[in-house]
Amino acid sequence: MPVSILGINHKTAPISVRERVAFSPDTINSALAKLKDEAQIDEVAIISTCNRMEIVYRSTPASAKNTSLENSSLDSVDSIFAVSTLESETRSDEEAAVVLKWLADYHDFPVDDIKPHCYQHDGERAIEHLMSVACGLDSMVLGEPQILGQVKDAYGYASHAGTIGLYLNKLFQQTFTLAKQVRTDTQIGESAVSVAYAAVTLAKRIFDDFSKTTALFIGAGETIELAARHLIRQGVVDLHVANRTVERAQILADEFNSEKVSVQAHSLTSLPEIIAKADIIISSTASPVPIIGKGLMEKAIVARKHRSMFLVDLAVPRDVEPEVSSLNDIYLYTVDDMQDVIQENLKLRQEAAREAEDIVSLHTQRFISWLNSLSSVSLLKTFRSQIEEIKSDEVQRAVSRLNLNKDQSEKIEKMMIELANRLTKKFMHQPSQSFRKAGEENDHAMLETLADVFGLPNQNKKN
Repeated sequence: MPVSILGINHKTAPISVRERVAFSPDTINSALAKLKDEAQIDEVAIISTCNRMEIVYRSTPASAKNTSLENSSLDSVDSIFAVSTLESETRSDEEAAVVLKWLADYHDFPVDDIKPHCYQHDGERAIEHLMSVACGLDSMVLGEPQILGQVKDAYGYASHAGTIGLYLNKLFQQTFTLAKQVRTDTQIGESAVSVAYAAVTLAKRIFDDFSKTTALFIGAGETIELAARHLIRQGVVDLHVANRTVERAQILADEFNSEKVSVQAHSLTSLPEIIAKADIIISSTASPVPIIGKGLMEKAIVARKHRSMFLVDLAVPRDVEPEVSSLNDIYLYTVDDMQDVIQENLKLRQEAAREAEDIVSLHTQRFISWLNSLSSVSLLKTFRSQIEEIKSDEVQRAVSRLNLNKDQSEKIEKMMIELANRLTKKFMHQPSQSFRKAGEENDHAMLETLADVFGLPNQNKKN
């Protein structure tokens, strides 16, 4: 198989290693060109995210033989990687050694510091791995959708750098088709698996139209920022951020303010004035004591004329007094409630992942069939060329024997060509099908037989 992957990810390497071998968008095009040239590989793409760095490449035996391994610090092909899926011959290991050496040199990172964290996939396993990655089956958060966009970016960079050819182009295109099918046919990305997203999911049960709601975020940390992103994507356009320091709240407000979205910053002391405006309240601070009490919420619900309020307390210790849950028209959820939602949704995603794996397996076999079919392309092209040459010669010979004038000769030749085309098309149909089938099934014996029957040169014939 001509496709291989060399990489590290969140399962095999700590962030201190991953960040050292990452590629930035500004440098990846030049890096791809250097890798293709210096490692003498035919096609290459690089997937570089915060959780993984994977080099997807294709190399021919000739390029491998011409590649020098003199400066490689790897002692033997049997111990190249501590974490590895090896199903390749020595050549694949040598190619991987070259790619790894290039990676280490490019980032000025000792090979011995990288290789314990690397994995190598070849052939069918490499194809299946790339497809699984694009579907979110290999992500830190199972089924997360961002990775597909990152894989598409990798393809785009490689296309722009001119390091994508026939094989990887076909592989990436089929991978994108597969990922779309997985998203359509399974529920792998539909269930909340983070506390921020779980909070938004629960809010959907209460509010039909987020564009008509006002959201209040208490705190300005990472969880609050993520929750704000989720709500804005769902259509919330009126948001408030309250924090102990107004400056930090303003930084978050400035990040999300736009022509369509209004975000205002407040201090925690402003809560009594603004809390009644909020339909959705998500709180996550480091306060050692509750900052939202039952009395404050009683006043708020009266001011709102008992319109429903949705509260999510993600803080530990809690930001909201437990007694608030006893008030009518208030829906209060804690971080424990979010965990229950997440665990249930993880089960749903895992079930969907099993369905997705079946789809990945199907597309992997389709790509392998396409790869195998390439072995028959040259023979089939030669066969058709041979038939076309015979057809042309016989038509010319037949016309020349008739001793016709120019006009008559042209008319007869046209008629004979049409007849010859129909005959050769019918004659070539079944043999062409046999060539394709033998190629798809990787049946070299049949290809040899067909080549012998039709007198075709067969470079793949075993001596």
